[in-house]
Amino acid sequence: MRLVLHQPEIPPNTGNIARLCAATRTPLHLIEPLGFKIDDRHLKRAGLDYWPHVTLSVHPHWAAFEAAVLATASPPRVVLTSARAGTPVHEFAFRPDDVIVLGQETRGLPDFLHELYPHRVRIPILCAAVRSLNMSTAAGILLYEALRQTNGLTNG
Repeated sequence: MRLVLHQPEIPPNTGNIARLCAATRTPLHLIEPLGFKIDDRHLKRAGLDYWPHVTLSVHPHWAAFEAAVLATASPPRVVLTSARAGTPVHEFAFRPDDVIVLGQETRGLPDFLHELYPHRVRIPILCAAVRSLNMSTAAGILLYEALRQTNGLTNG
């Protein structure tokens, strides 16, 4: 399992997700440009002292991520997240090698990714007045459900 943040904008969200990744031993990939510097104090504070336990990779753009992670004989499945489209997370069948991709806090994922990858998952939002969940909250829900389904929580 891998978690990918495509051009994240808000340092505390990324810091919280880094802590989540440290807790679950899940590699975290950041796709640039980032809305902050990687040494941002808010980013570091949100991740607390867990940064040494995060397997972090930063890629200058999606193509570099593809070349580093997806260009294999048996590439992992890319699962895009969306606030409104896709299979509800509790009905989606995750695989152990899935790559879960979250988009920018303000804009979501770009169209070119939706054109390339057909697998989409969403977290049901029951109140129509709520547009979306906080990115770090969504990452936690998605990752723990994926790990639960794939027996990735057995060593905890």
